[in-house]
Amino acid sequence: MNKLENLVNWFGDKRTLIALSGGVDSALVAYAAFQKLGNSAIAVTADYKTLSQEELISAKKIAKEIGISQILLDYNELENEEFVKNDSNRCFHCRQELGTRLVQMANEMEIDLIVDGTNLDDLGDYRPGLQALEQKGVRSPLVENKFNKNDVRKIAKLVGLSVYDKPSNSCLASRIPWGQQITSERLLRIELGETLVKQTTNLKQVRVRDLDGIAKLEIEKEKIPLLDQQIIKEIEEKLKTIGFSNLIIDPEGYRPGKINVIAD
Repeated sequence: MNKLENLVNWFGDKRTLIALSGGVDSALVAYAAFQKLGNSAIAVTADYKTLSQEELISAKKIAKEIGISQILLDYNELENEEFVKNDSNRCFHCRQELGTRLVQMANEMEIDLIVDGTNLDDLGDYRPGLQALEQKGVRSPLVENKFNKNDVRKIAKLVGLSVYDKPSNSCLASRIPWGQQITSERLLRIELGETLVKQTTNLKQVRVRDLDGIAKLEIEKEKIPLLDQQIIKEIEEKLKTIGFSNLIIDPEGYRPGKINVIAD
């Protein structure tokens, strides 16, 4: 419990904006901030059109569970040309825009502190978005209090957050390899594709990568044997109805950050 106490006390008495996604990391940060600050802690969830509806619903549920006030920041990332061209700095452009909007909101509300849900394990991957947020002055209390993902899940379960075991997720644009343009049509079929796979298999950790119209399906490696030929055929037929041309099952399974090397 000392780690939780340290996290709670880290917030001091500053009014705080918490960038709340639909995942467990920012949920724990929002919980800790609310425990310390009450109504001086405000959750902000960015609905930037590359966040799946599943994640948006999850973020609203988390805020309600905690009791924290929540603001929805509504804008369209597809209007950002640097983001849409989808080069290796896509995440930087995404988080730079988000950071700018959070800073603007904080200034308007006379709030001094903006925080996110980055934990120590996030620092090991290629994450240009973290650099962009840091440049905007967004702080990461989980990093500063030395929380890794296991710490987060353990304490989230302890305090009763329903998302304590929720699989990690990322924006829908992360399913499109660098160099292939991001469009609303591709994002929609990715989102629908992942929903169809989850409904067909009852699996929770699912990625449908859009490789120029070919669906590359990633699930946890140990779960791949559960996909018999009948299920694969059913998934492929469903994916074709929403615009995919073919289905590939990735034999290596899902791992975070895989989009960074997907074009290899």
